Amino acid sequence: MSPLSRRRFLSTSAAATSALALGAYVNVSPAKESKSPNGKLNIAGIGVTGRGGEDIAGVASENVVVLCDVDENLLEKGMARFKAERKYKDFRVMLEKEEKNLDAVVVGTPDHTHAPAAAMALRLGKHVYCEKPLTHTVKEARVLATLAKEKKLVTQMGNQIHAGDNYRRVVELVQSGAIGKVTEVHVWAGAQYHSAKFTTGTTAPKGLDWDLWLGPAPERPYSEGVHPFNWRKFWDYGTGTLGDFGCHYMDLAHWALNLRAPTAVEASGDPTPFDPVSAPKYCIAHYEYPARGEMPACKLHWYDSGKQPPLWASIENADAKNATAGGGQLFVGEMGTLLSNYGGRWLFPESKFAGFKAPKESIPASIGHHQEWINAVKTGGTTTCNFDYAGALTEAVLLGTVAYRSGKRVEWDAANLKVTNNPDAEQFVHTEYRKGWTL
Repeated sequence: MSPLSRRRFLSTSAAATSALALGAYVNVSPAKESKSPNGKLNIAGIGVTGRGGEDIAGVASENVVVLCDVDENLLEKGMARFKAERKYKDFRVMLEKEEKNLDAVVVGTPDHTHAPAAAMALRLGKHVYCEKPLTHTVKEARVLATLAKEKKLVTQMGNQIHAGDNYRRVVELVQSGAIGKVTEVHVWAGAQYHSAKFTTGTTAPKGLDWDLWLGPAPERPYSEGVHPFNWRKFWDYGTGTLGDFGCHYMDLAHWALNLRAPTAVEASGDPTPFDPVSAPKYCIAHYEYPARGEMPACKLHWYDSGKQPPLWASIENADAKNATAGGGQLFVGEMGTLLSNYGGRWLFPESKFAGFKAPKESIPASIGHHQEWINAVKTGGTTTCNFDYAGALTEAVLLGTVAYRSGKRVEWDAANLKVTNNPDAEQFVHTEYRKGWTL
């Protein structure tokens, strides 16, 4: 069948109740008086271009008073765009000096500095919006979720598609039983981050503080081409395609099926064994999740870098195939299958669902992913991707990279944050920071 029609966002008043309606894991915090005399939040931005810049733009209705970036060239672009009052190179210095002037912090740096920046801000009592994946390692995700809960702070991870209308309709279809109980879901993304290599013999461009850019990662000479984007290909700084897009595409499966912590993960890819420097040319991962209430145990299969599930290949609807070739989700239920992507959804077999009437919409529209966070900070509410939900999602996503890099099945004790069957995998659950950096 054709994609079910998308609807315009509902009113802000209806969306105010959305967080609780979504069934997210919440920890409502009391509203705090803003440090700004005009009622707007005083916000600091860490990482000011690329995704970081777009996140700052998403909260620019408030007071963006301070910006921080290790690259002076990018920092000046950010200052010109957002007209902040002050600027810094080192977020540790910024947070220490500006503590009394800030209500909240937006973190849009490379993956490897998400956690140290966000953790410091949380410990100082600042609400945090952080780009996805929430962290670079599994342990870091648990630390941030724990800090946010202990401090009763409002948090949001930047998987912005979660705020889209289509994801809400897919969740309603799955949870209403349109395709029956789901025991399997396939998820794929077409992006490719691989073939990374360190270079030597060059110096950092003027304005870039390479030592600060490295942050907690291992010390090494400047390597050309890593900054400002190709860091995603390197294990020291990024998490490959799975880490980058898993928090977008696996998010829908986690949301619709109430998934949280897998009990086991297996993964394969190219090369095998893994390259200690570079993310793989592709990764295929298989996750096992336990039963959740009335929902049965479920397997989630991940494919990236142009790989797709064999079941997807058998779909005969050309429009649906074309729309989802670059990424999507395929929910397999006892009464049918549901294919989806960011903007569309299709039920199969088409003959069975001809004339199908979608369930009544029950999940209110989002007021915007960034605005959810702003409003929650001001009202003492919550968000749809707070660090409890986002932390669990990130842990699951990154366990796929742990399994791939270890080369063996990973049996996971989520309560104790421990691999129970594969000691070699422990080194990938978290890596030690270099001296001067803390979590």
